[in-house]
Amino acid sequence: MSDHVLLITGASSGIGAATARLAAAAGYRLALAARSEDKLQHLVDEIGPQRALAIRCDVTDYAEQQAMVQRVLDHYGQLDAVYANAGIPGSDGSDGGFSGADPEVWKTMLLTNVYGVGLTLRCTLAALKASRGHLLLTGSAAGRFVIPGSMYSASKWAVTGMGLSVREELRGSGVRVTLIEPGMVDTPLFDEPPPYALQPEDVGRAVVYALSQPAHVDVNEILIRPTPPVDGDQ
Repeated sequence: MSDHVLLITGASSGIGAATARLAAAAGYRLALAARSEDKLQHLVDEIGPQRALAIRCDVTDYAEQQAMVQRVLDHYGQLDAVYANAGIPGSDGSDGGFSGADPEVWKTMLLTNVYGVGLTLRCTLAALKASRGHLLLTGSAAGRFVIPGSMYSASKWAVTGMGLSVREELRGSGVRVTLIEPGMVDTPLFDEPPPYALQPEDVGRAVVYALSQPAHVDVNEILIRPTPPVDGDQ
C-alpha cells in the first residue's frame, strides 16, 4: 500500500477521520474531502501535510466533485482508492416516519446519501479504471433490513444497490468494489449512542482490511455490528 493515494469523502470527523488516520499509518497518501475546512486542516496537520491534502467539497455539487478529483490528480498524479463515505446519519429523516417527517429533511439527506454518492462514482471511476484501483462505499446495516418509517434506511438501501450495480459495471476493469456496512457507531452525529456502539476506528479498520488485500482478492461486503450487551450488564 506504500504511497498509494486514497480519497475519502466525509473525512472531517467520525468514520472518515478515523479511517484517514489508520490509512495514513498503513502507508497511504490521502486526499481528505468535506465541507468543514477547519476540521479538515486540523486533520491534515495531525497526519502531516506531506501525506495528506485537504479539499473542501460539497458532495451534492457535481462541479465541486469534478474539481476535487482533478485536484487530487494534479497534486498526486494518481488515484488508487476512493472511499465514498459522506452521508447524513439515521437520526435525521426518520422522525415522524413517512406519514409525518419533514420533507425538507428528506431532501437534504437523500441529496447527500444517494445523489452525492452517485456523483462521487461518476467523478472518480475514470481515474480508478486507469489505476485498476479500489472503490469503497459506506452503506449501513440499515440498508440490509427494514426500519419502520425510515427514509434513512431507504437511502442506505440505495447505496447497497449502487455498490452492487457499479461492481457489475466495472467487471473486467480490474477495479474492486467494497460495501462497508456498519451498525450503530458512536460519532458526534448521534446525541446518545448506547455504550456498546461501535467506535469509528472499528469501521476504519474494516476499510483498511479491505484495502490491504492482494489484487486478486475482492472483498465485496463487510457488515459490522456491535456485540449485544450481556444480559444484566448496563
